[in-house]
Amino acid sequence: MNLFIDTNIIIDLVADRKPFSKWAYEIFKAQKTREHILFTSSSSILTTYYILEKHLGPSKARKAVKTILDRLKIQSITSPMMQTALTSRFKDFEDAVQHECAKAIQNLDYIVTRNTKDFKYSSIKTISPEELIVK
Repeated sequence: MNLFIDTNIIIDLVADRKPFSKWAYEIFKAQKTREHILFTSSSSILTTYYILEKHLGPSKARKAVKTILDRLKIQSITSPMMQTALTSRFKDFEDAVQHECAKAIQNLDYIVTRNTKDFKYSSIKTISPEELIVK
């Protein structure tokens, strides 16, 4: 499956946020065995680094982001994506940008997020990490 991984899932994994990290781990484990191809946005990488640097320091944050960059395909965010996100029905701008970014990926099966209710206007199916693993 082709999966767009929301920022919260990446941070769950690298910051080992319990109890959510176990689901994130399973998703990334399935990527390693080629069950899934994982995508995320360029902003997710930046946000992940920012949060990790505050908690772990720059060296560990860089190492974690390097690992993530090796495992995920990164979709760049463009100005037209942000313009569309600004006028979307999404309440949260960041979620709207993530959605627009995900729409640029061909043959995407799901957006994986812990905040599925925030993606109620998504044109792409959303799924929680737990639902995906149980499938």
